[in-house]
Amino acid sequence: MAKARAIVKRRKAVRNIRKITKTMQMIATSKFQKSLKRATGTKPYTNKVRELVRELAASIGDVEHPLLRRPTAEDKTNKIALLVITSNRGLAGAYNGSVLRAANHFIREQEAAGQTVDLYASGKKGVSYFNFQKRPIVQRFDLATDQPKFAEVETLANHFMDRFIKGEVDSVHVAYMNFVSAGQQRADVTTLLPLAGLAEAGSGKGAAGAAVPAAQAELHEETIYDFIPGPREILDELLPLTVRSALFQCFLDATTSEHVARMIAMKSATDNADKMVKALTMQYNRARQSQITTELSEIMGGVEAMSK
Repeated sequence: MAKARAIVKRRKAVRNIRKITKTMQMIATSKFQKSLKRATGTKPYTNKVRELVRELAASIGDVEHPLLRRPTAEDKTNKIALLVITSNRGLAGAYNGSVLRAANHFIREQEAAGQTVDLYASGKKGVSYFNFQKRPIVQRFDLATDQPKFAEVETLANHFMDRFIKGEVDSVHVAYMNFVSAGQQRADVTTLLPLAGLAEAGSGKGAAGAAVPAAQAELHEETIYDFIPGPREILDELLPLTVRSALFQCFLDATTSEHVARMIAMKSATDNADKMVKALTMQYNRARQSQITTELSEIMGGVEAMSK
């Protein structure tokens, strides 16, 4: 009887855990729907700002701006800034592990190349990991990961732009989970500063440095724009906006990817709990049948002993 009781207690515990994981799955699904709308809603704006900046850069020709500077051998500090975006909570599958592996791989590559990495961390999981690794963190940021606010991200982007313009770092990078689709998220390290590809816009290259098709390049060369105020004045406004919107998009993608990962992890945990409950029910039935058989055998044995 003791074995059957132990199985009943274990089955009850698994059922309680299943209720928790099922609730967390429903919450993550609800948050994912909201985050998906924000992430997909801001991407066209972010891409359009970059496209407009490329048009301006192409019309000006020789683009000179502090945010576009590429440090020369004399100006190089051999120091870069890396922002790692993780979650504040666990139970999100391989989400945090994938981001931290990508960040570690990038850090090792840069240190092997003789660079010093100034580490910034957003999210308690990343902070705990780097503290455990005894890797110093320049600054940690506790942003609202469920619904990132542009005002908070803008302050962070301004901090990075100030350091880059002053020449304290040669470049700024962000390690985060890039949201491609609901079925695909990819841990990535993207370059925030200098603004990649914008300085080469006049030579027919895109924001990521990829070649633009010849027909599209000809269209850009033939198109003439009139800007009021002038292109340089507009560029002074748009380049910082490009950095802020790109960083904000990283936070939105990271948040959406986190909710997807938690939703999938909790669904998997709920399904496993269902299977475990069924297996424990079968074990309980077998244990109960065994106990009944034993009790019947004892009764029959007692009856036979009394009849002799």
